[in-house]
Amino acid sequence: MAKPLASIVSAGVTRFGAREGVYARELFVEAAQEAFDACPNLSPARDIDGLFVGMMSESYEHQAHVAPMIADWLGILPVPAFRTEAACASSGVAMRCALYAIQSGMHDVVLVGGVEKMTNLRTASVTEVLGMASDYPFEQWHGISFPGIFALMATAHMAKYGTTEEQLAKVAVKNHQNGTLNPKAHFQKSITIGDVLSSRVVAWPLKLYDCSPISDGASCIVMTAPKLARRFTDTPVHIVGSAQAQDTIGLYERDDVTSMNVTRIAARKAYEMAGVRAEQIDVAEVHDCFTIAEIMAYEALGFCSQGQGGRLVDDGITSLGGKKPVNTSGGLKAKGHPVGATGTAQACEIYLQLTSQAGKRQVDGAEIGLTQNVGGSASTGVVQLYRRGD
Repeated sequence: MAKPLASIVSAGVTRFGAREGVYARELFVEAAQEAFDACPNLSPARDIDGLFVGMMSESYEHQAHVAPMIADWLGILPVPAFRTEAACASSGVAMRCALYAIQSGMHDVVLVGGVEKMTNLRTASVTEVLGMASDYPFEQWHGISFPGIFALMATAHMAKYGTTEEQLAKVAVKNHQNGTLNPKAHFQKSITIGDVLSSRVVAWPLKLYDCSPISDGASCIVMTAPKLARRFTDTPVHIVGSAQAQDTIGLYERDDVTSMNVTRIAARKAYEMAGVRAEQIDVAEVHDCFTIAEIMAYEALGFCSQGQGGRLVDDGITSLGGKKPVNTSGGLKAKGHPVGATGTAQACEIYLQLTSQAGKRQVDGAEIGLTQNVGGSASTGVVQLYRRGD
């Protein structure tokens, strides 16, 4: 297996949900403080030499220029701070930027995280803000939003491969069950296939329980150069593969809407970089903004052949206790989806799994993990691979 690109020495995540009475900056500090408290050998003001923040939009709080603001609230000024924006992949891309910084030798210890405070706005306004990640003159202007865009993917997948509404529902049931084991999850109740199928239609075949919720939250990881990791912890998690790919911003420009090409390309490059095969992944966090997105992720990541993602969930392969557990945190569907926080929240879950700190949702013997984060209608795709430290 390849040498580490960087090491994660601590992680922190807030409770996701409707977090009233706090600003995004306070949520970020909450997540960071959890990471700091879990790493007593780290002195943030002395050791951290870079900050990378993923956040999608200024519109939720009418607040731009957030990187220096968050650095100030963390008490780490004048450390250089950077904000990345890539829709729902904003903090996945922030991780990539942090890897560049560490690999270049310009930074040794960095704090990487993401945040979004979405519930300040009404649902219609949140839908409009999220919709800005689609093509304005050819998608937004005609009134299509992301539930509609992913419904187009779902109907195409169903028509081409025979994927069923029941298989989509099983993804939601699985992830809600995992969410009951995660005290940080937005939703902590189990649901049935009947609950999903009888919930109101949002954009057929996607129903309310096929869609991730509007959430507030933040997540952070502390990343170091691999040679420094043991200074801070005896149980580092190494990032051994990382890749990113882009596709058209508009779904209408693609020849095949049944496949996430960005994930397929990024996964292939990340596997090659890490010297890892898809069958070696012990636990994965994937971008289930809608249930169809998880099924498409299985296929693009090589967990099964194209068109067979529905059968994977039918057979329980991706359930907790299955051969390849996916979204043990509850995923975006149940854990929640404060969009800027999602990429690093996935990394936090893998860190917990690979250091045996995931509690009731722990995957026994997990050594290799994967995260898959996408932005827009899979216009941005990031795949990261992780290995438990020796």
